[in-house]
Amino acid sequence: MVSREASRAKAARCAVVSLCLLVGAARAQENVWSIGPRSLPPPANASEALRKTLAAMPTPDLSAARKAPATTEEWKAQIAAADAEGAKLSQDMAKITGVAVAEDTIAGVKVYRLTPPKIAPEHRNQLFLHIHGGAWAFNGGMAAVGEGVEIAAKLGIPVISIDYRRPPDFPAPAAMDDIVAVYADIVKTRRPARIAMGGTSAGGNLALVATLRLKDLGLPLPAAIFAGTPVVDMNKTGDSRFLNDGVDPGLTWDGLIAGAAKIYAGERSYDDPYLSPIRADVSGFPPTYLVTGTRDLLLSDTVLIHAKLREAGVDADLHVYEGIAHADYAKLFNTPESARHYAELKAFVLRHLSK
Repeated sequence: MVSREASRAKAARCAVVSLCLLVGAARAQENVWSIGPRSLPPPANASEALRKTLAAMPTPDLSAARKAPATTEEWKAQIAAADAEGAKLSQDMAKITGVAVAEDTIAGVKVYRLTPPKIAPEHRNQLFLHIHGGAWAFNGGMAAVGEGVEIAAKLGIPVISIDYRRPPDFPAPAAMDDIVAVYADIVKTRRPARIAMGGTSAGGNLALVATLRLKDLGLPLPAAIFAGTPVVDMNKTGDSRFLNDGVDPGLTWDGLIAGAAKIYAGERSYDDPYLSPIRADVSGFPPTYLVTGTRDLLLSDTVLIHAKLREAGVDADLHVYEGIAHADYAKLFNTPESARHYAELKAFVLRHLSK
């Protein structure tokens, strides 16, 4: 008579075999889930300010974002319109915060020097090199400084925001080359140990790939990197690009963003590590601060690059906020989540930069 333990062992073996057969079948023909309509209430565990903001918002309408310009002329027109709107927002932000904005040129690249009304004593000798977002193609000129103004004001640190070249006229690697050129010129007279570098979205992507380029060139690296909700794969991968599509009110990959990625990449493969840093050798990278939210289309990108950095032995901090969508921490200024982000970023910078 077969013992109860033997029966259980046989059942376990059968279960394992069945699972292997199922996995094999799934690999042969992957099943794509179709999830029906979902109801998404305001996040119960977010701050009251964020809950009220989200409760007042209508269901996201991304129909316009799912369309990309068809010609170079259409791209330029849409970019110009967006840059003009972004410039006004940046000017308003500078006026509200009291941050002084001065246009300059470093290594032949246009930059903006951002000086807060009062530089914090602990940041007196330090510098934040800001890289703006905007899907690589948008937010040029004065529009480039919006997040940089916030960083200058809320950290009390001097900021240089780089107005890098953009597509369609200047595809990759023009933006990365501009960032590297500015940084290389700055470190001629300033210690890298006193420099933090980074930005949000495409700015986070460019911070990572510029760091990779600096490393490959054998140049000294900045003391800290800020990669806010960065694009780390130019291909459409990562669970959150599917799960949060239609949930994130500010971003969908298909359409405008995919089109911007295409004109930015030009003839280069999306698997190029200088485009998709998830494929880069990130060993030896500086300490890196990453931030995202549960409603962020690029949540997976941020989580995946955090894991890659940690596996490479890099000191990487990941901050995920309940209810926050793409770059909301830099938009919803009056929420505790935004305040917490800038406090954490300041603490990270102070922890890793020399005085």
